[in-house]
Amino acid sequence: MKQFYFLSVLIFLSINGFSQGPRKAIGIRGGISSGFEYRVFSGELSSYKVLLSTRKQGLQLTGMKEFHMPEAFDFNEDLSFVYGFGAHVGFESWYVGRYYFDSHDPIDWYRDRRSGPVAGLDALAAIEYTIPQIPLVVGIEAKPYFNLFGKNFFQLQPFDFAFTVKYTF
Repeated sequence: MKQFYFLSVLIFLSINGFSQGPRKAIGIRGGISSGFEYRVFSGELSSYKVLLSTRKQGLQLTGMKEFHMPEAFDFNEDLSFVYGFGAHVGFESWYVGRYYFDSHDPIDWYRDRRSGPVAGLDALAAIEYTIPQIPLVVGIEAKPYFNLFGKNFFQLQPFDFAFTVKYTF
């Protein structure tokens, strides 16, 4: 009898699993913040995304909450609008140019490399197209960010546009 219940639960879960759409996605992002992203759907219309990206000769880890509006456009049901918010942490590097005064050479120019931590807030607005024949999503997104600290305190970057490609499973 226990085997019957166990088998019934497994069949019920597998039917439920097949009726749902893709629950995860992994992809790449090419833009000012280029890198790899991983998305997990938490419901029909929401997901969480983790983005590991390079920016300003550094590395950032961004976590975002996303909201999906499927069929947002009347002319195509595979086109959807995605918006969200999140935060990032990481580090960035930069060069500082300095004049060096020496007794042998009165003026010499050199560059000094500096690194430091960075943290801030992010927003997201994207248009994504799901290719019906294969489990692939392509998109164009704008992800403006605001650094709370880093090289420049309170730095705003409103134009972080990117092209994304994600494999859904």
